[in-house]
Amino acid sequence: MTPKSKLRFLPRGGASNLLFLVLAWLIIFGLFSLKAPSFHTARNVEQLLRESAIVSMSAIGMTFVIVAGGIDLSVGSIAAFSCTLVAWSLQAKHSPAVAMVFGVLGGAAWGLANGLVITKMKVTPFIVTLGSLLLIRGAALGLANENSIYPPATWLNSILEPPTGANAKLILPIGVWLVLLLAAVAAFILGYTKFGRHVIAVGSNENAARLCGVPVDRIGLLVYTISGLFAGLAGMLLFTRLTIGDPTSADGQELDVIAGVVIGGASLLGGEGSVAGSLIGVLIMETLRAGGTQMALPSWAQRIATGAIIVLAVGLDRLRVRKAT
Repeated sequence: MTPKSKLRFLPRGGASNLLFLVLAWLIIFGLFSLKAPSFHTARNVEQLLRESAIVSMSAIGMTFVIVAGGIDLSVGSIAAFSCTLVAWSLQAKHSPAVAMVFGVLGGAAWGLANGLVITKMKVTPFIVTLGSLLLIRGAALGLANENSIYPPATWLNSILEPPTGANAKLILPIGVWLVLLLAAVAAFILGYTKFGRHVIAVGSNENAARLCGVPVDRIGLLVYTISGLFAGLAGMLLFTRLTIGDPTSADGQELDVIAGVVIGGASLLGGEGSVAGSLIGVLIMETLRAGGTQMALPSWAQRIATGAIIVLAVGLDRLRVRKAT
């Protein structure tokens, strides 16, 4: 089992690796700033944080899954379902708070369902979540009768909007602060609690963890529920950005989430990763996307660059594992 002394908020490699990720982001940000002077403005930085908030929220939950040695391909569909459920609830005259709870709990329920099938039926996570990706997307389409839902405007619509008036002192949108707050809580849980130690132990060596008395199935059930919960929160943020319930939204978002977590230092073999690293990984991806757009780079070039970074991150991880063994 992974010793407690190795558990921390930071990604693998400790402070040096986190510093490397921050430095990589600063270099990318600086290069784009040289080409587009408006890129380094405070307003653009706020825009980057706003645009990355939805994927970052899902990445927090995905970090638990990947560190535990699993994978969740359904988070994009869960976000779309939760977004649609929030809109449906508002259209049904429920209060914004109730609609938000419905959306988040709906996401957690789908995560729990994934965890039950994986742990009780012993089906490979890739297969289960690939199937639920389609199932949940279909449920979202059915909930909306294959159309977008246009609910009345509420305070939920402004969660990701730049703060104005009395809220101007917040500097960043409420939704961004929510991501940072929950990220801090999740990082503490993963790095400094018994549950976090068990998650890392299961991802490092499931059989050894079971022999040490770790409740492997319970841990698996919880990490997928957590993933669904954060995907539900991402769906709530998605609704605040779209202001409608669109069952076709967040298509392919699961790839952005997984890529951000991997770029942030998590190992697809399990046992290693951090919430802080995942957030920086997502920010790096969003910076590349935003910078490419401002420089008028074609979409295919942006996709090639992002894909190359993902492959490089995974390749470096496998090389490190081989050297360690």
